[in-house]
Amino acid sequence: MNKQQHDDHGHLQETQIESTPVYRGKLLEVRLDRVRLPDGHESTREYVIHQGAVVIIPVLDNGELIFERQFRYPLGKAFLELPAGKIDPGEDILNTGKRELLEETGYSASEWRYLGVMHPCIGYSSERIEIFLARGLLRESGQRLDHGEFLDVLDLSLNDALLAIRNGEITDAKTITALFWAEKVIRSGW
Repeated sequence: MNKQQHDDHGHLQETQIESTPVYRGKLLEVRLDRVRLPDGHESTREYVIHQGAVVIIPVLDNGELIFERQFRYPLGKAFLELPAGKIDPGEDILNTGKRELLEETGYSASEWRYLGVMHPCIGYSSERIEIFLARGLLRESGQRLDHGEFLDVLDLSLNDALLAIRNGEITDAKTITALFWAEKVIRSGW
């Protein structure tokens, strides 16, 4: 979308009148804002501010993809996901991808391709997730997990990963979105 197209939607714009912090933690901040709606009325917006993250599609030389299985406390179960992690303040997104891939899987990559960005929860969060494809993988070491981080690393073919989406085994939005990109890039040469 170019700037002109964006400007054409000004009639939908909401304007912040007041912003109140509700909670601030290590990962996120919750805010309650009073806003002026396009029709002049006022309303409130509750939302989460998140510094953003990167998801990596690591492609092994044999074509299989590296995945993780990690317990996610809010939903009380382990999920099958692509490697990902939060962007540290001021950190370049490619550096985030390289750091997270190495920490979580023990691999580095010689080829990195930026694919795009996704916004997983636009109704209540500012979070963005930057998507990278990584090839030329080299096993550097074992995992270098953060304190309190536990996950299993496994390989899946693209076909098996897409089947896992269809069967409801992969429900993580960032992984589903990244696999959409992987399918297009790997199979169709996007």
